[in-house]
Amino acid sequence: MAEKKISYSEENIRSLDWKEHIRLRPGMYIGKLGDGSSHDDGIYILLKEIIDNSIDEFVMGNGNLIDVEIQNQQVRVRDYGRGIPLGKLIDCVAKPNTGAKYDSESFKKSVGLNGIGTKAVNALSNYFMAQSVRDNKTKITEFSRGELQKETAVQSSSEKPGTIISFIPDDEIFHNYHYRSSYVEKMLWNYAYLNTGLTIRFNGASIRSENGLLDLLQANLSGEINYPIIHLKGEDIEIAMTHGHQYGEEYYSFVNGQYTPQGGTHQASFREAVVKTVREFYKKDFDPSDIRSSIIAAVSIKVIEPVFESQTKTKLGSQHMSPNGISIRSFIMDFVKTELDNFLHKNPEIAQVLLEKIIASEKERKELAGIKKIARERAKKAAIHNRKLRDCRVHFSSNHADRLNTTLFITEGDSASGSITKARNVNTQAVFSLKGKPLNTYGLSKKIVYENEEFNLLQHALDIENGIDNLRYNNIVIATDADVDGMHIRLLLITFFLQFFPDIVKAGHLYILQTPLFRVRNKKETIYCYDDQEKQKAMDKLGKSIEITRFKGLGEISPDEFRQFINEDIRLEPVVIRKDSAIDALLTFYMGKNTPERQDFIINNLKVELDLAETI
Repeated sequence: MAEKKISYSEENIRSLDWKEHIRLRPGMYIGKLGDGSSHDDGIYILLKEIIDNSIDEFVMGNGNLIDVEIQNQQVRVRDYGRGIPLGKLIDCVAKPNTGAKYDSESFKKSVGLNGIGTKAVNALSNYFMAQSVRDNKTKITEFSRGELQKETAVQSSSEKPGTIISFIPDDEIFHNYHYRSSYVEKMLWNYAYLNTGLTIRFNGASIRSENGLLDLLQANLSGEINYPIIHLKGEDIEIAMTHGHQYGEEYYSFVNGQYTPQGGTHQASFREAVVKTVREFYKKDFDPSDIRSSIIAAVSIKVIEPVFESQTKTKLGSQHMSPNGISIRSFIMDFVKTELDNFLHKNPEIAQVLLEKIIASEKERKELAGIKKIARERAKKAAIHNRKLRDCRVHFSSNHADRLNTTLFITEGDSASGSITKARNVNTQAVFSLKGKPLNTYGLSKKIVYENEEFNLLQHALDIENGIDNLRYNNIVIATDADVDGMHIRLLLITFFLQFFPDIVKAGHLYILQTPLFRVRNKKETIYCYDDQEKQKAMDKLGKSIEITRFKGLGEISPDEFRQFINEDIRLEPVVIRKDSAIDALLTFYMGKNTPERQDFIINNLKVELDLAETI
């Protein structure tokens, strides 16, 4: 049979204007969309893009206060900088590749340089308002999905100079979205830590830091530390570091005040510099993993015209501090070598504690060496002979555009894993099936991760044996039944991650899958309900002659139904550690001695939330 020819002429070629392109391919500009349950969902990127501009004003010495308000899904950001030049207000919010950041004299070390961020927010909002107050005059413009709706003439104003941006994300693109106060507060605190002297008011509450990265580490410590935080500052660089008692490495890295959760050249250079400095100080060729084991560190640098690996600026790609300037690696290496070496010489008691920590890590690593080898062989054989892992085609560690949407569902039982496997998106969703309840790892050493078959295979499936740099899935979702047994399995798995891979939780990768408890339907309509309140609303809506089904377990939900709950309309509850919660204390309460208090908590709280995150 002859192939059908597809016409290809001038009529097949079209040019999209800036609004159409952003709305057609939003992922290119703001990463994944999401509903706000994940810290890297698009609605937070929209907020960040606006705040970035206000931060740049502060960095340039204009205004030390930023007001952020979020009420009923409407965002308002007001700075007290110079204000956008009134004659260019529309161009700056609605004309791509327009802005002052191309002029390096005005914005020498700015977060963004491509003139797209604010325009993307405009195009992806069903309401967008920009107002500038400058030289006792003001101008206001209003848009809808990037289209200009209203423009006022320049008027006199007694308000303080600055820029006000207000927007409502477009519900056609962001379905059932909500802002979580814990995510917004963390973002704003990061801005404050990197910009000492700046005050951010969030819904009236003041956020301010006086000691920069020292404050950041102190706020994020979740357990005891081996020695007081080392805090070092220089021109265009600041670091803070200590060692704790947790497994793994924990980093907070920043470029020009921009949080880079995926690290980049600056974080890699810092890790290398610490190893080199410590080796030379002690005159011993320690293994890098022994030096960095349990490290908790923050590094911030300022770079002229930084280059990021994506529009969302989560990973630094720049190799140099400025065009044709010194390399980032050399800059950080020289600073750490000089300042950290001097600090250790001046503080021999801390140097001794650090040495003892490194020796202890070395001893544990050597004790685990033989067990690791056997565990790896066992994992390889398991991958060949069983079906515990139904993998997906795309992985987070790849460069594929869908990597932010990659998910691993951890399930218990054949029926539940079977339903999810049949309903999943094979491109981005994988399934790992547990065999019975996992072991309670509270108080155990990492040796158990290799000796226990379930945890050994899970560790290899995630590729996190040597930290989360090679994490294969962006979202790790615990999918268990909504009963006491399911709650117990959730707690056991959360304990495993907090005990041995706390950075998985701190980096926002761990979630609980919420599935409907009830199905209410009549002959015309079916409504799935996640609690008694939703069930009552559905009953009121559908009226008489309705059928109500109570789902007792995941296995009772058919694959066709499951498909609705794990794709576009998936509901995920993030596992978040509160700012004032220590991991040791949490594990002691949840998984320690079996007290009546803990039993009552498990029975009465079928939803695990280490942080009852508020939605705004």
